[in-house]
Amino acid sequence: MPTSLFVNLPIADLRRSIDFFSALGFAFNPKFSNEDATCLVISEHIQVMLLTTPFFAGFTRKPVADAHAATEVLLALSCESRGEVDALVAKAVAAGAATPMAVQDHGFMYQHGFEDLDGHLWEVFWMNEAEFQQS
Repeated sequence: MPTSLFVNLPIADLRRSIDFFSALGFAFNPKFSNEDATCLVISEHIQVMLLTTPFFAGFTRKPVADAHAATEVLLALSCESRGEVDALVAKAVAAGAATPMAVQDHGFMYQHGFEDLDGHLWEVFWMNEAEFQQS
């Protein structure tokens, strides 16, 4: 079975993206970073490679989607509490993100989200997993 997940996203401006995600409190792995890319660390086993669009395009024969015009992926980040969800979305908005979705409170799950500077959609959620029974 795989041991890690690397999500690759095209971005327009590397420095601007680094500044944005730094403002949200994320760290970067310099081992996987250069002038065309940086490695955003979500957790020990989950990273997001932010690749300049021309560099990203070198890994595919398909056209690179413009995330401002079409949804190519939904990224979901789990948090420890509703307050942590609200705090992360507030940091994103303060750093320049848009909020395309309203808060959704389903009782067992609380969701909000933001659209980053390149239009990628990040769902931020808390879920009470105790509500789900083991089978």
